[in-house]
Amino acid sequence: MALEKFSYDNKIVKYFVIATVIFGLVGMLVGLTAAIQLFYPDLNFGLQYTTFGRIRPLHTNAVIFAFVGNAMFAGTYYSLQRLLKTRMFSDMLSWIHFWGWQLIILAAAISLPLGYTTSKEYAELEWPIDIAITLIWVVFGINMIGTIIKRRERHMYVAIWFYIATFVTVAVLHIVNSFEMPVTFMKSYSWYAGVQDALVQWWYGHNAVAFFLTTPFLGLMYYFLPKAANRPVYSYKLSIIHFWSLIFIYIWAGPHHLLYTSLPDWAQSLGVVFSVMLIAPSWGGMLNGLLTLRGAWDRVRENPVLKFMVVAVTAYGMATFEGPMLSLKNFNAITHFTDWIIAHVHVGGLGWNGFLTFGMLYWMIPRMWNTKLYSTKLANVHFWIGTLGIIFYALPMYIAGLTQSLMWKEFTADGFLQYPNFLETVTQIIPMYVLRAIGGTLYLIGAIMMSYNLVKTAKQGSFIANEDAEAPALEKKKITGGHWHSALERKPVLFTVLSLIAILIGGVIEMVPTFLIKSNVPTIASVKPYTPLELHGRDIYIREGCVGCHSQMVRPFRSETERYNGEYSKAGEFVYDHPFLWGSKRTGPDLHRVGKKYPDSWHYEHMYDPTRISPGSIMPPYPWLFDQMVDKEETAGKIKALRKIGVPYDIGYEEIANQDLDRQAERIVKNLKADGIEVVKEAEIVALIAYLQRLGTDIKAQETADLNQ
Repeated sequence: MALEKFSYDNKIVKYFVIATVIFGLVGMLVGLTAAIQLFYPDLNFGLQYTTFGRIRPLHTNAVIFAFVGNAMFAGTYYSLQRLLKTRMFSDMLSWIHFWGWQLIILAAAISLPLGYTTSKEYAELEWPIDIAITLIWVVFGINMIGTIIKRRERHMYVAIWFYIATFVTVAVLHIVNSFEMPVTFMKSYSWYAGVQDALVQWWYGHNAVAFFLTTPFLGLMYYFLPKAANRPVYSYKLSIIHFWSLIFIYIWAGPHHLLYTSLPDWAQSLGVVFSVMLIAPSWGGMLNGLLTLRGAWDRVRENPVLKFMVVAVTAYGMATFEGPMLSLKNFNAITHFTDWIIAHVHVGGLGWNGFLTFGMLYWMIPRMWNTKLYSTKLANVHFWIGTLGIIFYALPMYIAGLTQSLMWKEFTADGFLQYPNFLETVTQIIPMYVLRAIGGTLYLIGAIMMSYNLVKTAKQGSFIANEDAEAPALEKKKITGGHWHSALERKPVLFTVLSLIAILIGGVIEMVPTFLIKSNVPTIASVKPYTPLELHGRDIYIREGCVGCHSQMVRPFRSETERYNGEYSKAGEFVYDHPFLWGSKRTGPDLHRVGKKYPDSWHYEHMYDPTRISPGSIMPPYPWLFDQMVDKEETAGKIKALRKIGVPYDIGYEEIANQDLDRQAERIVKNLKADGIEVVKEAEIVALIAYLQRLGTDIKAQETADLNQ
């Protein structure tokens, strides 16, 4: 059979590699800055653009979508061409994908510190950027599917299965979670409210981890690990079981992020069941990776690429064992909202994604530049520094998490909270935050060493932009026989459709009842929409990233109802919350019952200088809130947008809303003046105080009404 000559496009891979390294260093540096701010808040330099609340989402987006995202694309473009024996479908689409993705990252890097955020974790970017993400993702998908269709290799190797599942699932997740009602060019409200918004967000959030940080990297593992070990994948049949069970089960597990919240119990239970089931396919994949190294363990001791990959796969196994454990209600009751979750996430991020990326880069770069790695010794030093960095990061956070939880829940012999002051539980773990920052520093130093090593490797070699290759054309004749799954591998369109069906089932079954059956989200008569001033205050709260440190979800535990002075949170209290603000981490206390707990002057002083009210606080001051004014011209647009998505503001209310805003602001200004504080009614701090004083008070009104009947 005649061989066809063609070339692989290494240039697009090179550019994605450069972006991976640059954004990796930037993302890690921002993360280290945020980590240091937790024990030295002055590191924000007194600027509103560099507070923890604003750079935390910058860090997560930079690491997930800039570092890991570019690494995923680099590895996919490199491996896809070689597995399919063809050049990418379109060089033009490849470059549109590359530059479009980098512009999206740039838009995120500018908008997030400026406070343009939806507040939804891993989906903070505002609606124009969401549209751009959708368009560029479609470009990537067309390029990938087109490449698969024009392949010269009839069967699709297991790595490609995971690439296909990644494309279709991320598309569905992003589109469904990004339904928003625009207010201005960079301001929108989530289409969903309260409980429904929480379900959609964590269906997205958990599966963003699953299908952006896991499935594509499993595909990369299935390609680069056998290549580096020079061994075939341990088990083809295990690969099949791993793939189909993983993508079907994973999509159901999102509700385990919402245990003991106001989410309906049946949805929580579904999340628990499927999360526990998830350990089987996850560990199947881990074992398939590690057992691929059978007979090659002697090489692991010498080869830094294999070292990185072995630890990466092991970290994947650890994280995917811990995830199901965290979804058990008894364990979740201890760990949720604590730093244990931070440790769990970073074992996956630093170990699985980071180390697999490092191993992949050390393997690819010498081959693309037709040379040897500049320094194997330096790569080995990087491995050990990076490993120590993970240990120094994770272990203190596990200890901090347990310490927090035990202190939150401890009662005295007389039945009172042992540590009623939340700040006591914060100051106790500050040494753990210092150790975490040391671990992050070590990990960053290792990444810098890698960058130097890769640059020196490239300089000593000669880049092969178009790598010559040859392969026979794809046979047109019908092939029969073989494993049943091999027939499916010959039909990429059918394979894609079946993957889509597999991931849609769980999402549909979880969401449809929550949206269509009214009893799942019972209403409370006393709960009313936010006033115009409170609405502006809530948007300021969102802009400043307060949800990154404070939850708004009192769980049904005695320790929490005692600590937060009120009933546990009810689903009906959130029906007008666009978006929901339940949070996922308590660096500060829960705020859902903070309304009317303190006078207006307390909130004023607390935002101006937290240490004046709470000595030892690690919360930074927010002086700009006293100088910046509420933009009352936006009030009408906000009221109209919220009415369109179900908030029952009266028709025409937007015309008089600012009158109500002024009246409420004047009352707060009067209260502050009585305590010796002068402030103009248009100041943002007034709006924020109005919002904070509203939190949790609706349910108190209902309780008062019940007593009077």
